[in-house]
Amino acid sequence: MKPPFRADQVGSLLRPAGLDKANLREKIRDVVRKQEAIGLEAVTDGEFSRKWWHLDFLEQLEGVTVAQNPGPKFGGTEEQPPIPNVTGKLRYSRPVMVEDFAYLNSVTKKTAKFTIPSPSMLHLRAGRAGISSTAYPDLDEFWDDAARAYQAAIAAFAKAGCTYLQLDDVSFAYLCDPKIRENARRNGDDPEKLPQTYARTIEKALASRPAGMTITMHTCRGNFKSAFVAEGGYEPVAEAMFASGVDGFFMEFDTGRAGGFEPLRFVPRGKKVVLGLVSSKTGTLEDADTLKRRIEQAAKYVPLEDLCLSPQCGFSSTHHGNKLSEDEQWRKLERVVKVAEEVWQ
Repeated sequence: MKPPFRADQVGSLLRPAGLDKANLREKIRDVVRKQEAIGLEAVTDGEFSRKWWHLDFLEQLEGVTVAQNPGPKFGGTEEQPPIPNVTGKLRYSRPVMVEDFAYLNSVTKKTAKFTIPSPSMLHLRAGRAGISSTAYPDLDEFWDDAARAYQAAIAAFAKAGCTYLQLDDVSFAYLCDPKIRENARRNGDDPEKLPQTYARTIEKALASRPAGMTITMHTCRGNFKSAFVAEGGYEPVAEAMFASGVDGFFMEFDTGRAGGFEPLRFVPRGKKVVLGLVSSKTGTLEDADTLKRRIEQAAKYVPLEDLCLSPQCGFSSTHHGNKLSEDEQWRKLERVVKVAEEVWQ
């Protein structure tokens, strides 16, 4: 079976104790073996080599700098993740994280899955206000450069042997929330048009990918030390998001803040939806029968053969990690594998 797999995962894993540069590769080998042992077909490096799910990649693109987050904020924590600003012409001028992928690929017999932030993440949080009007007086030129930069990045991963790449993109899910939409207006953007702009850029970024490469998108409402930013169902963005050209969609559905499954009616036939029904924010283990019932409910809108199961997000989108133990993390991943085996046997 091609990815995404019936039992899949978003990407990041809790950082093990004692992780540092000196033992990074050893810790990655260890976590790869654990993933293989529980039956996951898509294996990641846990994002152990980065501090932030998005910034470590984005800040290596030419023209990008990191700035303080002006808002909206994650609740329940004083510390807030920084945000990217575009201060010059955007270029993919050197390999970014390709060596990280190559190492992961060398230490697993399963499918090496690698994650990078979506091009939308260059824009969402700061919006037009965070993109230099000197470098880009016309935003259309910025989006063209973003698509070209990602075309180059995708080509570099493909050349290194990557067959499963995921674009992490909170923009669509954030734009389901009225307060995020209002923030977009303050930044000088039209939140009604942004989903289409983001989708078109992603579609252009995928234009020259090789035929054997699966590219999926993960979207959620924020994941920082078990906190979130946004709430609201997918209805306002579903049609645009599902037109972005990726092969599958990892979608957060672990709590009521993501709304119901009704927006899945817009999924094009043959595209995969990976139901994020297992929370990565809490250690409480989901009941297997409840997960099966929710999969049945989603199958009213998407054929069962086009559905998969995963946690709703990574367990450690930043180096801080979420508020659960490593044992709880592995039990949740085991539950995903077991339920998938029983549903799609």
